[in-house]
Amino acid sequence: MNKTKQSFQKTVKDNWYLFKLCFKAAPKYTILSIVENIRNELVIFLEFTFGLNYVLECAEFGRPFKEAATFLLSLLAFVVLGLLFNAYLYQKLQMKSQPKIKQALKEMLFVKAKEIDLACYDDPAFYNDYVLSVSEAENQVDRLFQMIAGVFAGLTSMVLSGSFFIGNDPISFVFVVIAFVAALVSGNVLNKLNFKIRNEKNPFERKLGYVNRVFYLNDYAKEVRLNTEVSAELLKDFEETNNQVLAVDKKNAAKRFWLQYMKDFICNQFIIYIVYLIYLVYNAVVLHRISYSNVAVMLTTANRMKNRMRQFSGVYPQMREISLYVEKMQKFLAMKPEIVSEKKRLVPDKPTEIELKNVSFGYRKEDGYILKNISMKIHPHEKIAIVGYNGAGKTTLIKLIMRLYDPDEGEILLDGVNIKEYDVEEYRHKIGTVFQDFKIFAATVKENVLLDFADKGEDTAVGESLQKSGFAERLETLSEGLNTPLTTEFEDEGVNLSGGEGQKLAVARVFYKEANLIILDEPSSALDPIAEYHLNHSMLTVADKKSVVFISHRLSTTRIADRIYMLENGSIIEEGSHTELLHINGKYAQMWKVQAGQYA
Repeated sequence: MNKTKQSFQKTVKDNWYLFKLCFKAAPKYTILSIVENIRNELVIFLEFTFGLNYVLECAEFGRPFKEAATFLLSLLAFVVLGLLFNAYLYQKLQMKSQPKIKQALKEMLFVKAKEIDLACYDDPAFYNDYVLSVSEAENQVDRLFQMIAGVFAGLTSMVLSGSFFIGNDPISFVFVVIAFVAALVSGNVLNKLNFKIRNEKNPFERKLGYVNRVFYLNDYAKEVRLNTEVSAELLKDFEETNNQVLAVDKKNAAKRFWLQYMKDFICNQFIIYIVYLIYLVYNAVVLHRISYSNVAVMLTTANRMKNRMRQFSGVYPQMREISLYVEKMQKFLAMKPEIVSEKKRLVPDKPTEIELKNVSFGYRKEDGYILKNISMKIHPHEKIAIVGYNGAGKTTLIKLIMRLYDPDEGEILLDGVNIKEYDVEEYRHKIGTVFQDFKIFAATVKENVLLDFADKGEDTAVGESLQKSGFAERLETLSEGLNTPLTTEFEDEGVNLSGGEGQKLAVARVFYKEANLIILDEPSSALDPIAEYHLNHSMLTVADKKSVVFISHRLSTTRIADRIYMLENGSIIEEGSHTELLHINGKYAQMWKVQAGQYA
């Protein structure tokens, strides 16, 4: 992804791809933008080249004033109409169209982000490219329209002014071509260097962004204030990373300076202002090949052509830069999830048996397996607890059951059928899950339970779910009830919930959802023992006719399970009920005695 070599065909193809996206989202605005750039250049040519030359010739050769006046009034009418068109395009149409284009592009990226496998987020290289694609998407739309302006304004100017030069002095056009080619080559090299610098700085800028978030986000506010060492280390990291960014800029500064100097001065001002000016004066004064009227017009036209050449010389390098970002975007959009529905079987509506047969899994092959030869069954309506020390593979195991990952070895069966044969979205929809690192969204209480728009759910059902999870008492204190906005991200009157309150709200999502299987990853970790007791009681009552798998470090919670699996180093080392495992007097019994001793 760091390579900057792009063929002309690939560059044009990538820009055409982005152009088609823009045209599809806002066809009228896209076409009229092109028309406006052509119109604007035509007006400039008529005013300052053709018109100026015509008026000067009228004066020089004694033509009637009426001719000049008629021409100027006609030109004025054309200019006024053009200004009205310009105002409509940029003050009205652009305001509606550009947000639509950027929205369409971002939605494509967001939909793809939801579609691709969770495993992609374990790959730093993918994550860097994905972040760059999303963060640069809107910028590339702006750059595309700038590039379009440069192409059509430049071409129109080159055709009109070039025709004028060729008609009066063909050699003048040679100066235009020389300046253009020189600026094109230097600009191309400069843009490749800028892209290379951006890629080098990207990892460091992400780290700077992380430190920035730590110091302004509410999530870290307490820790930053209570742990001065953390602040000091972060500031040290910030300084070191900033120095790394500066080192990249410093390393490339000299090369960047000379390329910029070559592009801006040598290839533009020197050729046009100095070399071409000397040529014109010599032809007018010494050789008398050019009239004084033409000299004046050609000087103004050359000055204007200088600016258009600078703009046009940056078109292809700009296209290449757009192409490099679009390539990242296309690569991201072209990604295909590996976790797909092989036969799209319908998932049974009733609780069914889930079986893991000799399942092994590792996030990266070089790190080996996290889970090794796991075999277990979850019978309909059964309550299963998975326990073990941190890093035993408990959360990874439930991610496999939810088919967020597929096993490297073995298989997972639903009613004797490999879960790969079921429709993956429907399969996941039949599972209600609460992770330990649950998230509260910047939305209303009701929307946080539904995980959908508030008008798609009944207040009564949502209220019952909150009652079962133990959130009802807190709900009564909220002035707007279910419509209370949560977090202060967008609402000044928003409510920030405590960890325990947020966990109860997250659990209510499971109670609301009609799921065959309920999976709870440390569902009561932020609750006090009383709240935990009420939650477990509610869970047993509500999930009486459902299958439940839960992970918990509190073995007082696991007592309610029909069966307990003890994991250690990715393998099941013990299995049985609470009483059976105590009787075995193994690792589970040791954990129980330690925790029971603390309560005693």
